[in-house]
Amino acid sequence: MSGRDVLTRSVRGQGRRVAVGAVLGCVHQLGEALVPVLIGVVVDQAVAGRDAGRLALWLAVLAVLYVCLSWSFRLGARIGERGAEEAAHTLRLALVRRVLDPRGGAEDDRLAGELANVATEDAKRVGAVNMALMSGVWAVAGLAVSAVVLLLTSVPLGLIVLVGTPVLLWLGHLLSKPLERRSEAEQDRAAGAAGVAADLVAGLRVLKGLGAQQAAVERYRRTSRVSLAATLRAARAESWQTGLVLALTGVFIALIAWVGGRLALEGSLSLGQLVTAVGLALFLLGPLETFAWVNADLAQGRASAARIARVLAAGPAVVGGDEPVPAGVRGELRLRGVRIGGLDGVDLDVPAGRLTGIAVTDPACAEALLGCLGREVDPESGSVELDGVPLTRLAPAELRAAVLVAAHDAALFEGSLAANVRPAQGTADGGPDPRTARAMAAADADEVARSLPHGAATQVGEGGRSLSGGQRQRVLLARALRAEPPVLVVHDPTTAVDAVTEARIAQGLREIRQGRTTVVVTNSPALLAVTDRVVFLDGGRVGAEGTHGELARTHATYRTAVLA
Repeated sequence: MSGRDVLTRSVRGQGRRVAVGAVLGCVHQLGEALVPVLIGVVVDQAVAGRDAGRLALWLAVLAVLYVCLSWSFRLGARIGERGAEEAAHTLRLALVRRVLDPRGGAEDDRLAGELANVATEDAKRVGAVNMALMSGVWAVAGLAVSAVVLLLTSVPLGLIVLVGTPVLLWLGHLLSKPLERRSEAEQDRAAGAAGVAADLVAGLRVLKGLGAQQAAVERYRRTSRVSLAATLRAARAESWQTGLVLALTGVFIALIAWVGGRLALEGSLSLGQLVTAVGLALFLLGPLETFAWVNADLAQGRASAARIARVLAAGPAVVGGDEPVPAGVRGELRLRGVRIGGLDGVDLDVPAGRLTGIAVTDPACAEALLGCLGREVDPESGSVELDGVPLTRLAPAELRAAVLVAAHDAALFEGSLAANVRPAQGTADGGPDPRTARAMAAADADEVARSLPHGAATQVGEGGRSLSGGQRQRVLLARALRAEPPVLVVHDPTTAVDAVTEARIAQGLREIRQGRTTVVVTNSPALLAVTDRVVFLDGGRVGAEGTHGELARTHATYRTAVLA
């Protein structure tokens, strides 16, 4: 999808509203253009003739006209603004759907803050194109009415408007090109700065622990300065574009007034017609200034549409797979010759209904394995199967409901502790239901709830920042256990808790997942000790298999990796 397609769909989606708003705007512009005409009539028929009756009549007509102007403008502007907001909202929904697409890919090489900037500021700018187009139609209607009236009043004045307006529009379009380029650069830099800021805030606690606050501040300062420079360049381009267009418009209006004055001196125009001509010349300032604003908005809209198009058109991280997961998942996992990341031809069997531990010497192996099991990525070679069916044949959304991969760095959300453990049930802050209570007890998250001022109803803050690292880990594990998937894969769920708590969690995990397939990717001796079987990945391959006790006694490399 191109930027042009994004703009086209945005406008088509609001087609009826744009049409109604354009009609109301044209009515308003017609009324605006009639004001100087009526004033000219008043001058010629009432003032020059000293006719009080006609003066009262025409003033009443003007009053009615102004009432119509007020209502048509209010209704047209309201419809236009609503069209802009509706289009921006539709784009935001499309972007969110793309980002949340089970096949992924939209977030590749983009920080979360950058995506948020695209979904807010860029969507708003593209939505504003609907209002800009309506305003452009209004301006065209105003110019057309003015040109017709001036032609009826004086052919030379009408010809000046008819010939000069297209020239002004063409010059305005040329002057908007630098603004379009700089606007896109401005949004790129702003999105980058927003992404860095969100990244730093998310890791603030870690940065403080490392004493790296100053380095983080310097990183953001550099990014912010680049963004500021791009914003200033875009602002300068906009000011030059607006200033030059207004200067050209002023010359154009002055030309109309000068020609009208000459014609009046020669007797070709009456006093009332001269007033009408000058009034229309001044009225033309509005439509012509509108064109300058419309050009600027279209330039910014095109730049933002291109950025939105890049996100919407991003290729999926995984392709293929539309079969539903078979009913009655047993939960047997099998890897054959899997090569990706740190994995080098891994052959691995995970029996159904068992608790399997996977220990690694290289964290990259763990990340690659989790990505394959959750189908965030597909292996470069080899296959991963669930109950004998290759994951590449299964629909990603259904697969992830059957195989839940719970990363150790997953996010908590704004809301209560209970709402984070049971997100599918909304944000109710009532007491835990039996399933939630059982999951919290198994993950020792019930102890976390007891330590909080309002128990499970306590608000945890954005990202769970009011909780310690160990508390967040327990809540995250409770959330994964509460889901009760047929296959659960957890990664290092206890790295931030003490040994006593870890032992309780290990036992609780074994009990709550009894009879269901569970994979624990960890080097924790406490967790590996409660598994039925441990697979040791060494150098990207399966180096050994057995119980934790057997491997700790007989395998030196395993002993070093797990117990050292």
